[in-house]
Amino acid sequence: SGQDVREGLTAIISVKIKEPQFEGQTKSKLGNTEARLAVDSLVSETLMDFLERNPQDAKAIIENCVLSQKARNAARAARETVLRKGVLDGLSLPGKLADCSSKDPEKSELYIVEGESAGGSGKQARNRRFQAILPLRGKILNIERARLDKILTSKEIKSLVIALGTSIGEDFNLEKTRYHKIIIMTDSDVDGRHITTLLLTLFYRYFKPIIEAGFLYIAQPPLYQIRAGKQLEYAYTEDGKDKLIKEIKKKKVSKINIQRYK
Repeated sequence: SGQDVREGLTAIISVKIKEPQFEGQTKSKLGNTEARLAVDSLVSETLMDFLERNPQDAKAIIENCVLSQKARNAARAARETVLRKGVLDGLSLPGKLADCSSKDPEKSELYIVEGESAGGSGKQARNRRFQAILPLRGKILNIERARLDKILTSKEIKSLVIALGTSIGEDFNLEKTRYHKIIIMTDSDVDGRHITTLLLTLFYRYFKPIIEAGFLYIAQPPLYQIRAGKQLEYAYTEDGKDKLIKEIKKKKVSKINIQRYK
């Protein structure tokens, strides 16, 4: 397919045109017919000449096309396996998912938390009626440079796909989303921010309609709790903590208790 041919190839084309017309509100695609005809013709002739003069490069591109096709077929098989497992096992949702009782997506929330301990705390604090908890173990796979067939070998990502109910890749269906609020709730330390970045990358590449629909949220947990007498404050950064302590000391409080959450 054309997708297999383009896999791994990057090209930059500079087009200068007097009256550019763009498609859509984002203006990410040039819509001038005359520009497309000129670019198609020029690129076709130039690329054909290049491939004839450089047979080794042509061979490498063809081999990459075949590899891409095999990976796409493997990804489809893996995706079907994940979906079939999700349906047959439990009308079975992932065992680590503490689901909510509500079946109304508009009223249901999914909290993606970091680790089993956070999952346990989340289960105790949640409202079982509309809040679900999905703990993930450690840092998930960085999907930016991974093919879909490899991505779907990750247990954590498979659990997330089944929990969301949307499928992934070509079969993605936003209408099957089981939750209209999906909250990434990791620790506020460096590791937590890294996990948040990995999850955002996954959602952007494979669940982008969820982001565009406004269903994805990022929690902002505090890094410190600062208690001085009856005063209780929270700080989200090191600088914020130092600033709060300085302000409290001005009040000549005898004892300051500082608790770091992670």
